[in-house]
Amino acid sequence: MVRPKKTRFVECKPEITYFKPRAIPLAELEEVCLTIGEIEALKLKFLKKLEQEEAAKKMKVSRTTFWRILNSAGEKISDALINGKAIRINGGTYKFRR
Repeated sequence: MVRPKKTRFVECKPEITYFKPRAIPLAELEEVCLTIGEIEALKLKFLKKLEQEEAAKKMKVSRTTFWRILNSAGEKISDALINGKAIRINGGTYKFRR
């Protein structure tokens, strides 16, 4: 039996939820899906420049879980950029921080 995913706490849902390579019809593209939690981890680490421990506290996850979320997001973004895939931002288990 699979362990249920722990809720990630995020500041807000992103306004833009889809990116695709220019001049390629959507029907011809494969896509990767980033979760809302993965976007939050990227934002906290690379835009807000928080240390891993502080970012993990904001998302209410352990440091190792934060690292796994961040690593997963990086792999997906790398795949999309290198292999010309679309990126969809959607889903995940999350709640909004107050």
